[in-house]
Amino acid sequence: MTDNITGRPIVIVDPFSSGGLYASAFAAEGLTAVAVISYPEIPAAYAAAFEPGDYTEVLTYDGDFGALVARLRALDPLGVLPGTEIAVEFADALAAEVTPGLANDAKLTSARRHKYDMARAVARAGLPVLRQIATDSEEEVAAWIEEQGLAGRDLVVKPPKSGSTDGVTRIAGGEGWQEAFRAQLGQLNQWQVLNEQMLVQEYAEGTEYVIDVFSHAGRHTVADICRYRKISNGPHMAVYESMDWVDPAQPFVPELIRYVEGVLDAVGFRFGAAHVEVMRTADGPRLIEVNARPHGGGHPQFCRAGTGDSQVDRAARSFTRPETIPDTYELRRNVRVVFLMSRSEGVVRNAEILGAIGELPSHHFSAVHVRNGDRLTVTKDLLNTMALGFVVLVHDDPARLQADHDTVRRLEGELILVP
Repeated sequence: MTDNITGRPIVIVDPFSSGGLYASAFAAEGLTAVAVISYPEIPAAYAAAFEPGDYTEVLTYDGDFGALVARLRALDPLGVLPGTEIAVEFADALAAEVTPGLANDAKLTSARRHKYDMARAVARAGLPVLRQIATDSEEEVAAWIEEQGLAGRDLVVKPPKSGSTDGVTRIAGGEGWQEAFRAQLGQLNQWQVLNEQMLVQEYAEGTEYVIDVFSHAGRHTVADICRYRKISNGPHMAVYESMDWVDPAQPFVPELIRYVEGVLDAVGFRFGAAHVEVMRTADGPRLIEVNARPHGGGHPQFCRAGTGDSQVDRAARSFTRPETIPDTYELRRNVRVVFLMSRSEGVVRNAEILGAIGELPSHHFSAVHVRNGDRLTVTKDLLNTMALGFVVLVHDDPARLQADHDTVRRLEGELILVP
């Protein structure tokens, strides 16, 4: 172990979703964790998965920031990390006060959370970004579309501080963007954040990748790279179909890594886990967004099946065995996540057919939440997807993965939904 860490905990702000995996990773290195809950009540999407017994202390923020800082200083923590997207700004504020030596650039906090601010920071660093505008004015958007020569082109409308594809809407041919803009402006998104502005962006053609990193003292290490496959499901443009871990020997990988390192530097990210979503276009990489926290949905534990490592494991080792953290990763086995989706509405009558998923030769893990009597709606975003479930396939033979993937879709297609 490194010096002066005995008895000092790690603070995890809102340890939900993949952030809940930090505690066990730290425990494996002989470290303890303290949880800080930033909301008066844990959001419903996370409440069932929170394990308070994993923490030596659970502190709920009651609005007295000074008192919380004082308590955390008394604990003398090693570091402060956000567990999920809603915690990013609050964890930044706490880290600046409690562990300033392991804090991200406080002046750039909004660039790690607000999608327009992050794009501006990246552009200031000289890296190419997608054309976009964030405003509460339809008139400004209309003028910007004309100015940028985007009339008649596909656009994307989304909240600038949302997550999990909540509210992301593709506007085919640019027709009707006003309706999508008005529908969400001034509303609370699924994370209870007010959409004071909406972001309008040119639509990017290409292949989307997510680059998962762990950074320490400004050194960015790549824990894994995955390729997303998203499809349109009726009017919904960003529905996850599957995700594959990428062999780091692929020739395009160095370009992606260089771009992401530049992005992370541009937004002042120096410590912690992050995942950066990038579209690889014909003109090169273009930022979709930075998420300054672990890849959600339990991703780190599935990453271990493919690489033997993960973001949260690297975070723990950074305090005990930093010399074991490599710059990149090795793909040992093929891994694919298949996301369940519903293409229609209705009440489920034969959910038991999905039980065959667990018998697939490449089945590694599945979280299938569909039950008889459930009323399904058309899947529109990642929160809808996670409510249905997903399947993790792991195998040495990529053909086996594809065959089992096809079987999952066949079984899903045989679900009987009664209107």
